[in-house]
Amino acid sequence: MNDPLTIMTPHPAEPELFTDAKAAVARLEELYEEATGFLLTKFNEVLDSGRAAARFRAFYPEVRLTTASHLKADNRLSFGHVAIPGTYAATITRPDLFRNYLVQQLSHLMRNHGVPVQIGPSSTPIPVHFAVAAHPEVSVPQEGVLDFSLRDVFDVPDLANMNDDIVNGTAGPNPDGSGHLAPFTAQRVDYSLARLSHYTATAAEHFQNHVLFTNYQFYVDEFEKVGRAMLADPASGYEAFVAPGNTVITTADGVIPGLSKLPQMPTYHLKRADGNGITLVNIGVGPSNAKTATDHIAVLRPHAWLMVGHCAGLRNSQSLGDFVLAHAYLREDHVLDDDLPVWVPIPALAEIQIALQEAVAEVTQLDGYELKRIMRTGTVATIDNRNWELRDQSGPVHRLSQSRAVALDMESATIAANGFRFRVPYGTLLCVSDKPLHGELKLPGMATEFYRTQVANHLLIGIRAMEKLRDMPLERIHSRKLRSFEETAFL
Repeated sequence: MNDPLTIMTPHPAEPELFTDAKAAVARLEELYEEATGFLLTKFNEVLDSGRAAARFRAFYPEVRLTTASHLKADNRLSFGHVAIPGTYAATITRPDLFRNYLVQQLSHLMRNHGVPVQIGPSSTPIPVHFAVAAHPEVSVPQEGVLDFSLRDVFDVPDLANMNDDIVNGTAGPNPDGSGHLAPFTAQRVDYSLARLSHYTATAAEHFQNHVLFTNYQFYVDEFEKVGRAMLADPASGYEAFVAPGNTVITTADGVIPGLSKLPQMPTYHLKRADGNGITLVNIGVGPSNAKTATDHIAVLRPHAWLMVGHCAGLRNSQSLGDFVLAHAYLREDHVLDDDLPVWVPIPALAEIQIALQEAVAEVTQLDGYELKRIMRTGTVATIDNRNWELRDQSGPVHRLSQSRAVALDMESATIAANGFRFRVPYGTLLCVSDKPLHGELKLPGMATEFYRTQVANHLLIGIRAMEKLRDMPLERIHSRKLRSFEETAFL
């Protein structure tokens, strides 16, 4: 039996108290850089020598807050405070990426409770895969390539620290008895950052605080046109456009080379210096993709996400190109049933609804009663069977009628439900592309000129709605509707 290897770690750091949020985050960055730098150095040494004389381990930094007072904190916000006295902690990864978010959250905590936060190393090891993720020139060998197992020398991802128990409300206290400060652990965040790069072919640092999802390539083409127009306008506030492959252009005539192979979910970013630009993700068709995308984008804590895509109109009074503003969802997508049971209502969020309706009115130049000519507000049904219309219609149509559904798609309820689950404000504005119950199928040549014009307007409406949300105070759109009985202090 082989003797266990000696464990080597960076020089241990003592926890420190901070009353300034920026200084606290700067210390988090120092600890993270020391830990990942140590792992990267040792990893390269092991690969170069082909052997390991010790086991190497480094730890995520953590934020810790202790409050003993039962005095009620300023709870006008739905976040930024803990409910009862105690100790609360969160492991942190990539503090450089989350700097603005962390400064904001820690500032609220210290102001609301009048106590410092403690910054130091946690007891959660950093998996070597995540430590080297920011260095594309370094690759982790597959198991069996080396003469020894990497698991014997470095820590690897651990599902016990990489789940959704906190946001799902099923997590117990931390092992030391402390409560949870943040909705995700550091390992869970690192996992999603790696998945985002894989699925979208863009780095996490390019993602903006306002995210549009679509299921149709036409919106991508329009988004690039809009992006170039924004870059040509110095007053727009947008400074760069990013395409898959991390291609960045800063001028309207910038060249975007095509990729030989597009990722599963091509993603594009219209960036602002403060991160309050707009990201567009083409998730393709189906609830599985919708869940995958939102599962991982959620760790970035966006301010809002909206679905702008195509749907089937279910009412004879609708026309191709009409808009549908969802105010309720019939969930038959099934991909979230284990995480969020179907009996959980997914409420419409007033601020999102108003922003979308106002954006439709502005772009189409219609208002009031005239707006009803082209937009219906109602229930959107989301299903997991693209060819649902080929089945016996008696059952599905009866359920759709009972629900008062006005449109059907395969993504919207999934995106809304995951927004609810992850506390990310959500909304849906769809464009009718077919009416299968009334003989208007999605076939070549069936689109009218009205339909083509409306699709072109649709993306502009989504962008305008996001700009309206951007101008709102953060506390207005992060509604208490999204918060449960026992919540993390971090948004």
